[in-house]
Amino acid sequence: MRILLIDDEEKLALHLQKGLNQAGYSVDVALSGSAGLEQAALGTHDLILLDLMLPGTTGFDLLRNLRDFGIDTPVMILSALNQSQHVVRGLDLGAVDYLRKPFELDELLARIRTVQRGQAGSRLPIWHVADLTMDLTTREVSRAGKSIALTPREFQLLEQFMRQPGRVLSKAQLTEKVWDSDFDRGSNVVEVHMHQLRKKIDKGFATPLLETVVGVGYRLRGTLTSA
Repeated sequence: MRILLIDDEEKLALHLQKGLNQAGYSVDVALSGSAGLEQAALGTHDLILLDLMLPGTTGFDLLRNLRDFGIDTPVMILSALNQSQHVVRGLDLGAVDYLRKPFELDELLARIRTVQRGQAGSRLPIWHVADLTMDLTTREVSRAGKSIALTPREFQLLEQFMRQPGRVLSKAQLTEKVWDSDFDRGSNVVEVHMHQLRKKIDKGFATPLLETVVGVGYRLRGTLTSA
């Protein structure tokens, strides 16, 4: 899941970004309403976390602009404005939730999981490619019934391949979907993570599923089914 955080409190924004990254989410940060609107317009995010007190505009105005421009990405408001009138206004403008500052990271994570469930029904699907299984609700992965322990980043990478098996994904595509916008694209971090992921997914099995397409990218072999 890729999240856009729009908040002008840089210290708080970076703290939340770190916490959400550790929980397995990719997070882009915008420190102004204009920057937030520009990033939101790209359509690459699954959720927007929006502060209301922004320089030069308000979160209410930004939310209205998002909807006027046809950007229907779910928005959760994070704000120190805690009067009922603010909550009601935000929800009426189309926000899916309103979390009052200050809050604990665990509560934010629980609210995000609720949004995820709401987007896909009461339970997220379980994906199968060959004998590889990914449960998007419990975030568990197994192959031929054998549990595979993945780091949050490895889970995000595998999720991209499970979504579209058979398709070659380039390093640039994986970077865009899984890492933050300030990621050093010249580093070998993607290759290192893919090496570790391949070992976990394929080691000990007769048929490898993750393969390198030389000069192009990586591919997960098989066909997707879900339950």
